[in-house]
Amino acid sequence: MTYNRQAGFTLIELIMVIVLLGILSSTIMPKFFEKSVFTERAFFDDTLNAVRYAQKLAVATGCNVQVAISANSYTLMRQGSSSSSSCPGGSSYNLAIPHPSSGAATYSGDESGMTVVSTASSFVFYPLGNVSTDVSITVNGARKMKVIASTGFVYVCPDLTCAL
Repeated sequence: MTYNRQAGFTLIELIMVIVLLGILSSTIMPKFFEKSVFTERAFFDDTLNAVRYAQKLAVATGCNVQVAISANSYTLMRQGSSSSSSCPGGSSYNLAIPHPSSGAATYSGDESGMTVVSTASSFVFYPLGNVSTDVSITVNGARKMKVIASTGFVYVCPDLTCAL
């Protein structure tokens, strides 16, 4: 007596795989295509790069550089009102810093729908690289960076509870 064995999947196995794929696609797939997650990450990275650039510019030029943070934006400014290469000094920061890659007249960024919360509305990087105060910046309540006053070190917190 010989048995003729055929290899393959049963109809029940195929239906179960289709049901599982349907459940996965309806719950997980929207996470991959949600634009706000990508926008949040991009704005956080832009803000992080701007803060790091402010420190490098202060060290390279020997001039103070201010980072101003508001509800959903950031702006980099220098002291004075003339675009001379030397540090004009003064108490107000109203000289725009051009964006290094795009050539835009001001280095600033904003994103509607994002919230930026900072422990200081503005802070200043000095020519030695240090900063006026310890700063914690949170974008959209999900991503956080810290700036250490004594060294100017800027780092990304792996979670929202990292301490200075």
